[in-house]
Amino acid sequence: MKFKERVFSGMQPTGSLHLGNYLGAMLQWIELQKTHECIYCVVDMHAITVWQDPDELKSAIRQVTAAYIASGLDPKRSILFNQSEVAAHAELAWIFNCVARLGWLNRMTQFKEKAGKDRENASVGLYVYPNLMAADILAYRATHVPVGDDQKQHLELSRDIAQKFNNDFKQWIEKAGYVDGNFFPLPEPVITGPATRVMSLRDGTKKMSKSDPSDLSRINLTDDADTIAKKIQKAKTDPEPLPSELKGLDGRPEAENLVGIYAALAGRSKAKVLEEFGGAQFSAFKKALAELCVEKLGPIAAETKRLMADPAEIDRVLASGSERARVIAGPIIAEVKDVVGFVRS
Repeated sequence: MKFKERVFSGMQPTGSLHLGNYLGAMLQWIELQKTHECIYCVVDMHAITVWQDPDELKSAIRQVTAAYIASGLDPKRSILFNQSEVAAHAELAWIFNCVARLGWLNRMTQFKEKAGKDRENASVGLYVYPNLMAADILAYRATHVPVGDDQKQHLELSRDIAQKFNNDFKQWIEKAGYVDGNFFPLPEPVITGPATRVMSLRDGTKKMSKSDPSDLSRINLTDDADTIAKKIQKAKTDPEPLPSELKGLDGRPEAENLVGIYAALAGRSKAKVLEEFGGAQFSAFKKALAELCVEKLGPIAAETKRLMADPAEIDRVLASGSERARVIAGPIIAEVKDVVGFVRS
């Protein structure tokens, strides 16, 4: 079966979206919606794999949705919704829990990192998180998934689950009219963009993250101009001036990170940035970087604030998106139930 090209991706509503999310994912999402059918989800079911304050979660879901729109996602062109409003995600996740193997999940490095030393106290949801991610994608038969490097292993698992489902139920899939026995596509990763891995402002060897306890480690999309300038000024660097060539960034992770951020925001290559700033002290470069960040992110912060002042409008966007998502996922999950052998009323 030839599957229609369809893009699926999502972010968790845990903390404010930051510069890393914007450069590593959002810019790519915005471009993809011009050429593909795109489904972008606020993955609130993934969020509760660790405990969330219910009142804060509601607000965070709306804030992430507002940031999606403020960054340039068009809810008329793309489907924007929150995961928990489409039952197909949970239903397919359970079926995939019965398809995936324990050995596969035991190899997932992100669970080991998030659970830490106290693995026995981690939620079962955190352990089977990759199966739910597979369901998120395959409930829509998505063929392309923009992901960061840290999610690539989970996407490979989604492909394994899709392939095993196709193999396990091949006879019944063909009986349902799929002559090649392929009910689900094997989704492809899309790992391109201006800055696929933006690092912490406090440690150039660690990814910029919402979970980092230091707010100085990241630039939030809701930060005002003064806060952005302060964070850039305090960003960790080294005592040497900026090099004039790319090879001069070797072994200088903080310098490479700041140059990469500037290049991505300016739509230029790192080499071009170094042509302009090579030999300059970081104080001058940081000033230029702060001004560029404010120019690019200021309108997003202002629009997010405006949208958050009207939560009913955000809820309307989510409700409309959920309805459109159910139209796609509903028939697919119905066929899954037929193939598996469930009796539907």
